Parts: sequence; structure tokens; C-alpha cells
Amino acid sequence: MRLDKFLKVSRLIKRRTLAKEVSDQGRISINGIVAKASSTVKIGDELKVRFGQKIVTVRIDDIKETSKKEEAGNMYTIVSEEAVKEM
Repeated sequence: MRLDKFLKVSRLIKRRTLAKEVSDQGRISINGIVAKASSTVKIGDELKVRFGQKIVTVRIDDIKETSKKEEAGNMYTIVSEEAVKEM
């Protein structure tokens, strides 16, 4: 599945266009490699997403084409959340 679609379906990012913009800015990496919106994700991949002043690391547990709000949280596990250090 495409990265931008996974972020939307899993509700990590609300809109697919926003997910595309964030990934094109280089704020998302898959298994340590900076990813584009069209990058493919699979079960077991680890995503690092930079939201403003924090970095969230999640592991993909499931991939679905669509999901209900209640099911979206089951698609990933939050591995860590850390604050971005100011320079």
C-alpha cells in the first residue's frame, strides 16, 4: 500500500493530501530511509513521523484498504514518542 494512503486509513494523518505534503517534505522515514508519498509500506515496517516538535515511531501491524474509526488504531503500534531537540 502507498504510504500516503496508509497514513490516512490508519488515521495517523487526517487527510491524504496532508499525508502527501508531509512525506514530500522529508518528515517521514520507513525503516530509517526517508520516504516519499508513493513509497510502499508493508506489515512489520517501522515509520518515523515528525509532527511539529515531536517524533512518533510506529510499527505497522495490519494493512487494510478501508477502516472504521475504532479499527484504525489496531493497524499500528506506537513504539516511541520523543521531543525534537532544539538547536
